[in-house]
Amino acid sequence: MLRGLEPKHRHRFREKTQSTTLEQESSQVTETSITRKMDNNKGDPTPVPRVAVVVFLVKGRSVLLGRRRSSVGNATFALPGGHLEFGESFEECAAREVKEETGLEIGKAEFVTVTNNVMLEEARKCHYVTIFMRVVMGVDAAKEEQVPQNLEPHKCDGWEWYEWDHLPHPLFGPLHKMVIQGFHPFPL
Repeated sequence: MLRGLEPKHRHRFREKTQSTTLEQESSQVTETSITRKMDNNKGDPTPVPRVAVVVFLVKGRSVLLGRRRSSVGNATFALPGGHLEFGESFEECAAREVKEETGLEIGKAEFVTVTNNVMLEEARKCHYVTIFMRVVMGVDAAKEEQVPQNLEPHKCDGWEWYEWDHLPHPLFGPLHKMVIQGFHPFPL
């Protein structure tokens, strides 16, 4: 590791690495982090950023949306999706979440964009890094004739296809911001 450093700089690196042990540094960081969280939130832990994967299921000029039942974005229309699980790829998460929520088998999911969403106005404050994927229905294994089912009625009122130019309101915050910025999910 020190080979890449010029000899005159190696002693500085050694001095810094020998000044505290890894255990001491880890302990100090943990104590500082916990103290900072407790001070800032009066005993409530700071929300931890989470990663969500959502999927534009595209059929013609329509997308599949469901009305949320959640402490975050309740009663807004959103894309199917959910939390990225440990070790899961974006594509795997997209396929799993769409299957769990709608019963639909999807083909190849492609990355579209990513957004950073800090939602302070929600009943439950949260921070999500949201990965947007796209699946064009009728291509590969994504069969157009599949009918979405509401497999998680405690999380969603149901799934419907909506024309992009006639989307329902209100849209879930991250999706709404993309729409008003002129975004569309259709392949060029």
